[in-house]
Amino acid sequence: IGITFNLLTDTILVISTIPNGPSEKAGLMAGDKIIYVNDSLVAGKGITDEAAMGMLKGPRGTVVKLKILRKGSPGLLGFEITRGKIPIHTIDVAYMINETTGYIKINNFALTTYNEFVTGLKELLAKGMKKLIIDVRNNPGGVMESAIQIADQFLAKDELIVYTQGRAFPKSEARATGNGLFPEGDLVLLIDEYTASASEILAGAIQDNDRGTIIGRRSFGKGLVQEPVMFPDGSGMRLTVARYYTPSGRSIQKPYDKGSEKYYEDFYDQFERGEQFRPDTAGVDKLPVYKSKGGKTLYGGGGIVPDIFVPADTSEISRYFLLVRNSLIYRFALNYTEANREKLSSYTNVAELEKYLDSQNLTEQFIKFASENGVKRDEAGIRTSGRIIGIQLKAYIARNTLDNKGFYPIWEKLDTTLKFAIKYLEKDGL
Repeated sequence: IGITFNLLTDTILVISTIPNGPSEKAGLMAGDKIIYVNDSLVAGKGITDEAAMGMLKGPRGTVVKLKILRKGSPGLLGFEITRGKIPIHTIDVAYMINETTGYIKINNFALTTYNEFVTGLKELLAKGMKKLIIDVRNNPGGVMESAIQIADQFLAKDELIVYTQGRAFPKSEARATGNGLFPEGDLVLLIDEYTASASEILAGAIQDNDRGTIIGRRSFGKGLVQEPVMFPDGSGMRLTVARYYTPSGRSIQKPYDKGSEKYYEDFYDQFERGEQFRPDTAGVDKLPVYKSKGGKTLYGGGGIVPDIFVPADTSEISRYFLLVRNSLIYRFALNYTEANREKLSSYTNVAELEKYLDSQNLTEQFIKFASENGVKRDEAGIRTSGRIIGIQLKAYIARNTLDNKGFYPIWEKLDTTLKFAIKYLEKDGL
């Protein structure tokens, strides 16, 4: 039906409605509490997330009847919502970090991603953007064509974006059209160990053509072309027929030469040897060397090795933070939002909202909340982690109020890789 929800004190609480989805069109609003679903009482019944989704989901075109409690309304409000196609957004946010630098976060690549990306890019250009940061961290990939189309926004005519080739699969190239919207401005891509597949195609195209700077940590290394093979009994398999290669000839795929078990273990081995914290543990000196279009040294061996390494930052992590981070921070933010929704909803600007939240002593309120929920006050842990707890509280409250356009500008203060990229661009490093 097109909502995001959470369970607040045993009640289904609508966090947001998806733009142009069935619930938004029917009139549901953030903060509504769902009391009945199809005449079945769901509030106060110990319902689980899975059970709630099972009751709300259904075939397209069918109707679900809801009775909701809305603050300010004297009684329950009834809605009949026709289940329909839910717009899925793959661009989390596009916003201006400062007067000249834009930021676009891509969470995965789908058929809609290119159009979403261009919409965001045009909005940022209209606001005076001269420099762009694209974030594909934690992006598992998806539709290759979308990544190719996005790369085309930055490259000159006929520059190679990616090619595929296999033993019985002829070489096939994708090249830039030269009609991109941002062919010359400063460009940075952020990657990490969870960046994979189509995300790596985009990063490889930018890096190999010397179009921008890749910042972060070595990507996952997933680059196989697979075709479905169906059998008479209706079963099937996916047959690997080729690999993806960056313009310089690097295979994106990590090698299988030590067996499939070792292939899957390699990801966890990276953590054990500390690759997220020290670049020298990545064994770059043992990787095959390639050259970019302009002669810059690149490294193969699977995945994309960034131009600039930024380690994971654990300097403000304490035992206290580890005890509260998984659920208590989010629960407090949800409770706070619900209790103060009328006041919070009066803010439409994230800077003004954050200024208000800064005056509310949120961290102290949270420490009391955590204590009431089994995590005792820890002065040493609070000294170490108080800053990140406070920022996370504000970020989640802002997300509950203004969606991702409220969340990311605040979360930016915790993001060491993004902060490094911003400073890098300010120095005109490209």
